[in-house]
Amino acid sequence: MRLITLLLLCLALAGCGALDTVKETFSGVSNYFSGGEDNAEPPTALLEYKPEITIEELWQESVGVGADQHSLKLIPAIGFGKILAADREGVVQARDLNTGRLIWEAETEVNFSAGPGLGVGTVILGSSDADVVALNSENGQVLWKSHVSSEVLSVPVIAHGIVIVRTTDGSVIALNEKTGVKLWHFELAAPALSVRGIGAPVIYEGNVIEGYANGKLMALRLTDGKYVWETSIAIPKGRSEVERLVDINVDPIAVGGVVYLIGYHGGAAAVSEQDGDVLWRNETISSYAGMSHDFRHLYITDAADNVLQLEQRTGAGLWRSKELQHRKLTAPAVYGNYVVVGDFEGYVHWLSANDGRQLGRIKIADSAIDVKPIVVDDTVYIYAKDGTLAALRTRSP
Repeated sequence: MRLITLLLLCLALAGCGALDTVKETFSGVSNYFSGGEDNAEPPTALLEYKPEITIEELWQESVGVGADQHSLKLIPAIGFGKILAADREGVVQARDLNTGRLIWEAETEVNFSAGPGLGVGTVILGSSDADVVALNSENGQVLWKSHVSSEVLSVPVIAHGIVIVRTTDGSVIALNEKTGVKLWHFELAAPALSVRGIGAPVIYEGNVIEGYANGKLMALRLTDGKYVWETSIAIPKGRSEVERLVDINVDPIAVGGVVYLIGYHGGAAAVSEQDGDVLWRNETISSYAGMSHDFRHLYITDAADNVLQLEQRTGAGLWRSKELQHRKLTAPAVYGNYVVVGDFEGYVHWLSANDGRQLGRIKIADSAIDVKPIVVDDTVYIYAKDGTLAALRTRSP
C-alpha cells in the first residue's frame, strides 16, 4: 500500500515522463497494478540448508529475448511431442521434449504478449498490438492473422474448432480456428483499476467460464457467446479505489465439475461448473500468481509470496511456507511429492508437499522466472523472462 501511494505521488509530480517510466507496471489507469511489483518489503535472503534431493538439468536452450522483462503471458505449451514457446519479438520455437533439439522456428515479427495455445494442428498466440496469429504446429507456417479489440493478455483457449481470446478492454472474442473469422464478441466494461493480466477461461460442457476484474465469474455459451450464468466471487470493500480493487486475474483450475479460482483481494473459492453455485470461499487469501492442485489439495502462491496448501473440499488452510517471502514467486506446480516454484533471481525451489519445507534449489537463469513451472511425467520445464528454456529432473540423493 505504501508503494502504491508513493507511485501515485510520483506520477502526479512528474507527469507523463513518469508514466512512460512505469508503463509496464501501470498501464494507464485500467491496469493499475502489475503483479509482483507491489512488494514493499525486501525479498527474503536465501538461507543455506542441506538439500534432501538432487536436481538435474537435462537441457537448456534460449527462445529469443523471452518476455524481454515485460509483464506478459508467454507460457510454453506442450503437445504433439514438442514444447512450444514464443518471445516478445515474434519468435516461436518448437523443441523436442527430451533433448531440447530445435524442430522448427518461426520469425513472425509480431509483438507477442500471450500464448501459445494449442488446437488441432494449430498454435495460437495473441499480441500487444491486438492481433491473434495461428501457426501450423508441424512447421511454424503462419496460417492466419486476425485483429481484435485490444491487447491479448491471456493464453488463447481452443475447443471444438473455436478459439477464445480475452483482451485488456474486457472483451471475450471467439474466432474460427481454421480461418480466424470472428464468430462472436462479448464485452464487459473493465473497472477503473485492475491487475495487469487476465486468467485463461475454462471450457466446460459447451460453456466458456471466466473470472473478471469486478470479482465476478461468468459463463457464456461457446457456440454463440450468449449469457448462461454469473456469480460473485469477491465483493469490493473499502472506501478508496485501491482498497476496493478485486480482480480474478489468474488461470482457474477445473477438476471434477468444480472450478477453483483465486484473485487479488478476491480470496479463493470453489464453484460448480454447472450453475456457478459457490461451494466454499476462503476470503483470507490474496494472489496474483496462481495455483496448482493434486488429488486432494490446492497449492497457492499468495500476494506476499508465501506458498500455501489448502484442503480441496473445504478451502481450509493446512500449511504455509514463509521462507521465500517477497521473492516474487511463480504459481506453484505439483511434481510428485514436491511443490516447485521459480523466483525473481532465476532460482527454482523444490518444497515438500507434506509440510512446505525447502528440499532443494537450482539457479537456471540470470533473470526472473514468472511463468509457472510445467510438469510432464517426471520432468519440469522452466521458462525465464530472458528466454531461457530448461528441463529439470529430480532424484533422491
